Amino acid sequence: MGSNRSAGKRPSMFEVAKLAGVSHQTVSRVINNSPDVSDATRAKVQAAIKQLDYHPSNSARALASRRSRTIGLIAGGMRFFGPISAISSIETVARQHGLFMSVMMVHEALCTQREFEELCGTFNEQNVDAFIFLTPTDVMFEAACRTQVSQPRVFVTSTHGALGMSEGLRLIRSRNHGRVSMVGIDQWGAMAEIVRLLGEYGHRRALYFAGPSEWRDASTRLDAWVKLTRAKAISSVTVRCETWDSAEAYGRMNHLLDSIGQSGGALPSVVVCANDSQAVGVARALHEHDVRIPQDVSLVGFDDMPAMDNMYPPLTTVRPDFEQLGSVAMREVLHLLGEGDEVAFAASSHGVGLIPAKVINRSSLGPTTRR
Repeated sequence: MGSNRSAGKRPSMFEVAKLAGVSHQTVSRVINNSPDVSDATRAKVQAAIKQLDYHPSNSARALASRRSRTIGLIAGGMRFFGPISAISSIETVARQHGLFMSVMMVHEALCTQREFEELCGTFNEQNVDAFIFLTPTDVMFEAACRTQVSQPRVFVTSTHGALGMSEGLRLIRSRNHGRVSMVGIDQWGAMAEIVRLLGEYGHRRALYFAGPSEWRDASTRLDAWVKLTRAKAISSVTVRCETWDSAEAYGRMNHLLDSIGQSGGALPSVVVCANDSQAVGVARALHEHDVRIPQDVSLVGFDDMPAMDNMYPPLTTVRPDFEQLGSVAMREVLHLLGEGDEVAFAASSHGVGLIPAKVINRSSLGPTTRR
């Protein structure tokens, strides 16, 4: 390698400069993508970096830029598919840009204002450059809006809930004037596509399994479902669940089927669930009562969790782009830090930039045979 560096010792910027025949300031400019370096010099420095297997010291870069290059992430919903997928994507994009993620997880329903502020205080001790708040519930969203921090913040949340977006933004702006961005999934667009399909297949009597009311996703999906089905003259009854769990949906569907059997009432032609776990429980109850899917009752879920394409029958569901959601959240952070372009959203609502969600139409949804 042309270096007397002892085995195992990490190469320094000065060794890179010596090998490339430039000053260490020039090496720094190349590392930080400064335009004030000629293409020929940049190529020499990059070749020396590769030859020495040099990795810039994050602490040195932080001193030079007066930034820690660390992003603080506070997240709830860690037992669920969507948040985990989004966080994985956030971390990947951060790493690609030489940033570190410092992550703290809270219980999405039990988080208090004091706990949230203490977590932000801990991050401030780390001198984080920005925050990402993944706030799936009303209690987390409100705590995040009320907490006073000076760094740029990106919220990952849904457009509807007990605390409206306009009220949340007023809380933020009344406490400080830091830069803020909101991103989320286009739940309304996805629900509109589901309702359109139901209309095409002739469904006019539906059952909707709503998620727990404190979750903003559940509120947004229910709000969309109620308004859109009314507009399409689809009669709907809502079953309000306290959890996202398949066991609760199974129990509630069993009870409804028993009641219908005893009273001689009519089955709905379709059951739509606020998530796939609920759909799994509903499917089990229907099978145990010899109700065929979709010949007797169609079934639709939401989230396209792994293995939904191997249910019997394969589940029609909504596929939110959680990876893109995480990537966009991190790109918004970069933009707020002055290190990237502004993100262009195809749609937005209530001040939230929206990521598309696609309906995956499988064989659990079929045309109704009833008139």
